[in-house]
Amino acid sequence: MPVKSYKHIVSLLAFVAPAFIIYLLFLLIPTIGGMYYSFTDWNGLNRNYSFIGLGNFIEALREDPDFVHSLLFTLKYVLFMIVLQNIFALVLAVFIETKTRTKGFFRTIFFMPNMISTIISAFMWTFVFSQVLPQIAEKTAMSFLDQLWIGDPKVSFYSIIIVSLWNGVGYMMIIYLAALQGVPQSLKEAAVIDGASPFQTFRKVTLPMITHAVTICFFLTLNGAFKVFEVVYGLTGGGPGRSTQVITMNIYEEAFSNNFRYGYASAKSVILFVIILIFTFIQIGVMKRKEVEA
Repeated sequence: MPVKSYKHIVSLLAFVAPAFIIYLLFLLIPTIGGMYYSFTDWNGLNRNYSFIGLGNFIEALREDPDFVHSLLFTLKYVLFMIVLQNIFALVLAVFIETKTRTKGFFRTIFFMPNMISTIISAFMWTFVFSQVLPQIAEKTAMSFLDQLWIGDPKVSFYSIIIVSLWNGVGYMMIIYLAALQGVPQSLKEAAVIDGASPFQTFRKVTLPMITHAVTICFFLTLNGAFKVFEVVYGLTGGGPGRSTQVITMNIYEEAFSNNFRYGYASAKSVILFVIILIFTFIQIGVMKRKEVEA
């Protein structure tokens, strides 16, 4: 091997080594370790533990109604977030794209909530739901704002959705904006000349040209929604009762609150990993076919 090629390879390896070491220590090794301990009854403290095979998985899926409920609640949350977050983000992106002089201003305003920590956003909105909205309802005719936004199981889910959208739409909006800026203006002008309405131009020209961005945003929303934790923890704590407990909170509770069942919590984490993997493959497969058709 030539000396230059050898030095080039060494320099590339040295460049990626820090990131790879961090990835290995803080993600890959803990993931493999979690999969290993999911087949044990380890409590996270003692050195001694026993292998119990698929016992943890069977218990989680057959004998743990709280886990099943948290899984179903998470699936409901994922469905709402995939639809609403992408619709709002795309609408905002299209709206901002039409603003020539104030584009930077609106882009900054709508992206700012994404710069705030999710847990801080949850605490902020807790104050809004418990103090601000009841006061507005009392002083105006908008009595519908006087709700138990956090204390009512029927309403608290929508409170979580509101905060999640407020915090996450801006990031998806930026991705859609970047895609919209890549659509040739000549194509849209040609559609207008041919008599297409603004909606027809968007549906027939713009949307097919940004399907790659739709795939990315759907992927990010899907994975983020399945792994949601901070907003629920800070807003409702999984309550009232366990009505808003997501699967990540159930895993956290199992590992740190219920007798430190780390092996059982690891099994639940593996189940979550498999579910995300399956949904991701399905989503990417469907969206990639849409990109080809477009």
